[in-house]
Amino acid sequence: MITKELILRIFSAANILRWNDHIRPFDFFELDKQAHKMIIAYIVAKFEEEDGKPFNWQKLIEGGIFEFFQRIMLTDLKPEVFHELMSKKEKELNNWVLGNLNEDLSALSGGIKERFEEYFLNPLYAQNEKRILKAAHCLSTKWEFGIIYPWNAMLYGIEKTKQEIDETIASFDDLAGIRKLMINKKYYGFLDLCGQLRFQQRWAQAFRIPKTTVLGHLFTVAIFSYIFSLENGAAARRLYNNFYSALFHDLPEILTKDIVRPIKSSISGLEEIIKVYETKQVEERILPLIPENWRAEMQYFIQDEFSDKIIENAKAVRVKSAGDYNDDKFNAVDGALTEMCDKFCAYIEASMALEYGIKSQTLIQSKQALYDKYAQVKKDNINFKRLFDYFND
Repeated sequence: MITKELILRIFSAANILRWNDHIRPFDFFELDKQAHKMIIAYIVAKFEEEDGKPFNWQKLIEGGIFEFFQRIMLTDLKPEVFHELMSKKEKELNNWVLGNLNEDLSALSGGIKERFEEYFLNPLYAQNEKRILKAAHCLSTKWEFGIIYPWNAMLYGIEKTKQEIDETIASFDDLAGIRKLMINKKYYGFLDLCGQLRFQQRWAQAFRIPKTTVLGHLFTVAIFSYIFSLENGAAARRLYNNFYSALFHDLPEILTKDIVRPIKSSISGLEEIIKVYETKQVEERILPLIPENWRAEMQYFIQDEFSDKIIENAKAVRVKSAGDYNDDKFNAVDGALTEMCDKFCAYIEASMALEYGIKSQTLIQSKQALYDKYAQVKKDNINFKRLFDYFND
C-alpha cells in the first residue's frame, strides 16, 4: 500500500517552480511539466507503434513515473546542473535517490521497487522507452520555452538556451512521432491544447496552496490509478487502459473548463446536458487533431470515464467490475477506480491546503463531504479508508 510520505512527495511537485530565474507570464510547476511530458510520450509512442518500432508500453509508463520520482528528489538542482552532475555522477546520484525512496517503494506491490532500481542502474534496460521519454521531456520544455521566450528576449544567454533546445529536439528526428509533431500543425495542436490545461486551476472558487491545475491533476490521478491497478494484479492491457484513461479523463475541460459539482448537481438533467455538449465538442474539436485510427481509443478513455468497461463486438460495454475481465482480450478499463483516484486527489488537495493554514469553509466542507462519500469504498484489494485516514486529522 502506498505510504503517506510518497503521496506527499507526489503532490510536492505542484510547488516546484520551473523557469524561476526567468520572467514568466505565470508560474510553471514541475507537476504540470511531467503531466505534459507523459501526454507527449503517448503521442510519440503511438506513432512509433504504427511504424512497428520495438518498445513496451508498461516500461514507458513506469519510466515516466520513475523519472518523475527521481526529479522530485533532485528538485533543488537547476536543469543544466542536473545534467552536468548526471553525466559525471549518475550512479551515485541514482543510488542516493533509491536510498531515500527505499521505504516508500518497498511498500508498493507488483515489483515496482525492483523495476525502479533496474531502470536507473541498468543502462541496457528500457533503452527505447527512455529515448521516447527523453524526447517527450525536451518537447515539453520547448513548449514552455515558447511561452517565456518573448518575455526574456533581452536577457543574456536566452538565444543560447533557444539554440540548445532546438538542437536537442533535432537529435530525435529519427523518431517518427517527433518528426510528425514538428511538421504537422494538426498533431501539434493536440499537444498544445493539452498543455493549455495547465492554465486552468482546480478549485477555482477556493484559495489553495498548492494551486494544482487540471493538467497536474490528470497525472496524479494516473499515477494512483496505475499503482492501485498493479496492486489489484491487473493484466497488461488493463494497466495501459487504466493509466491513460486516468491521464485523459478530464480532456473535455480543455473546451468547457471545470464546471464545479454544485452547478452540475443543482438542476435535474443538467449533468446529462453537459455530457452531451462535451461529447459533441470532443468529436468536433479534439478528435480531428489526432490520427483517425487513434480516435476510437481516445473516445474509450474519456467517454463514460467513471464506469468499468470492456470492448465487446467492437463496442464499449459497461460491466460491474473490470476485475472480472482481467485478460488482454477484453480490453478492460476500471473507470470506477479512476473516479476513486480522482476523488482521493481532490481530498488530498483540500487536506494539504488546510494543513497550510487556509481555513476556508469551502475546503473544510468539501473535505468532509469527500470523506463521508468515498472513504468507505473498496475497489478489489484497495482499502480507500486507510488512504483517506492518512489525512483525516
